[in-house]
Amino acid sequence: MGKTIMDGLEIVLANWKRMQSSDLDEAGDDAEQFEASFYRWIDQLRTWYRGLDHKPADLDEALAITEIAAITERLPTTLYLNFETELELIIEGQERDDDARYD
Repeated sequence: MGKTIMDGLEIVLANWKRMQSSDLDEAGDDAEQFEASFYRWIDQLRTWYRGLDHKPADLDEALAITEIAAITERLPTTLYLNFETELELIIEGQERDDDARYD
């Protein structure tokens, strides 16, 4: 897993933290910034996954990959659930429509 993905994770986590402490005036903008960074990062992860020589057969196998485990250890619980959902879609070869994305 490349530096790009880990750098993307840092951005996602920083935007998450900012969003959690936003005041009402900034909340909408911070939420949009977080969501955009999260899905850019998921796209980077998807590209990395497609380049794997041995693709995991299921979500449990994917979560056992050392690089993925390092990511999940850093995610807050609420982000972990979204990450797990997106990872499962990646494994299944599906992509979420922009309208179906959630924050």
